[in-house]
Amino acid sequence: MVRHPPLARPPAFRPPQNGGAKADDERYVISEESRQVRERQERAMQELLRKRRAAAMAVPTNDKSVRGRLRRLGDAITLFGEREMERRARLAQLMARLDIGGQLDRLLRAYEEEVEDEEEEVQYLFFTEGPKELREARIDIAKYSIKRAAVRVQRAKRRRDDPDEDVDAETKWALKQAKGMVLDCSSFGDDRPLTGCSFSRDGTILATCSLSGVTTLWEMPQVTNTIAILKDHKERVTDVVFSPVDDCLATASADRTAKLWKTDGTLLQTFEASSGLDSLARVWDLRTGRSILAFQGHIKPVLSVNFSPNGYHLASGGEDSQCRIWDLRMRKSLYIIPAHANLVSQVKYEPQEGYFLATASYDMKVNIWSGRDFSLVKSLAGHESKVASLDITADSSCIATVSHDRTIKLWTSSSNEEEDQGGETMDIDL
Repeated sequence: MVRHPPLARPPAFRPPQNGGAKADDERYVISEESRQVRERQERAMQELLRKRRAAAMAVPTNDKSVRGRLRRLGDAITLFGEREMERRARLAQLMARLDIGGQLDRLLRAYEEEVEDEEEEVQYLFFTEGPKELREARIDIAKYSIKRAAVRVQRAKRRRDDPDEDVDAETKWALKQAKGMVLDCSSFGDDRPLTGCSFSRDGTILATCSLSGVTTLWEMPQVTNTIAILKDHKERVTDVVFSPVDDCLATASADRTAKLWKTDGTLLQTFEASSGLDSLARVWDLRTGRSILAFQGHIKPVLSVNFSPNGYHLASGGEDSQCRIWDLRMRKSLYIIPAHANLVSQVKYEPQEGYFLATASYDMKVNIWSGRDFSLVKSLAGHESKVASLDITADSSCIATVSHDRTIKLWTSSSNEEEDQGGETMDIDL
């Protein structure tokens, strides 16, 4: 019989005292290095939150951004008669109230939405070759502008170098001519009320339009002979204007179209058109098609605007019976003329130097104002109903007005005749 050795028992398991795995009821001990890393992360997070809060509490300086922030915070973007600085102060007060009330998350959310919108609005220039017609049109505009600029420069040099040039005397003479404006002739232009008028660039043709949808071309100086009748609009024609460089004209209608015509009555092109009555006078960039300036001041819709010959003054008239003069360089209103007792339907600068400004109104009058101090020079009264439009010839010798009384009236200066008959003469050495 063989004897086997006894079986050995496995050793009992004992958990290690130092290092290795720990019991379930014990916690991990964080080392000093890990604690420092965690503290640095917490400080960085607090600094980030502090910067975000500071950015969210910063009041924008741009009025467009101020309006956008007010909209995102659920408040009115503008109040009646509120100016830009007042709107910015109102936003600052609203943000302070939200911060005190513990609504910081609303401010942060509005700020983050603004940042996202700015990133989406980033546009990069992208050029494509334009059509040949666009190039030719821009060349024509450049030629026209260069000629006018050359004339202005020559006039300025002459005034600077010639001691006999007296600007004040020229202004007084122009205002004297305007003050001597009297009714020269009157004629019926249509069976329906007239709405617009415009002289051709050489002053030999006068175009008028009416509620009947018809535009008529008249031979000057007496509007008795008809040159052409333009019929194509489906509704009333609201305005007509001649091109300053070509023998063509454009008409606008309530049928939401604008049409381009030749003086012989040939229709050249039809455009889709629109307009707004938002009480703003806007300046547009023709290259981009965007509004670059918006003048706020009229409390009712603006009905007419006109540039001064100097290029940086703009006159506007509207339903608030006022005529406002704007400076495009300073981007603000220079003067407010309480022009009429009813809405101002048309404003027009004297085309040579802007010596005077004419306004037409539904109070049946046309007023002439000095281009310097905007004092009243002359009031032309003769129409029996609302005066809808006016225009001035290139040499400022004649003013045409049309009215809802269906008449066309031509006003000329009587000062010329008085000077020809008994005025002073000047000897000129040739």
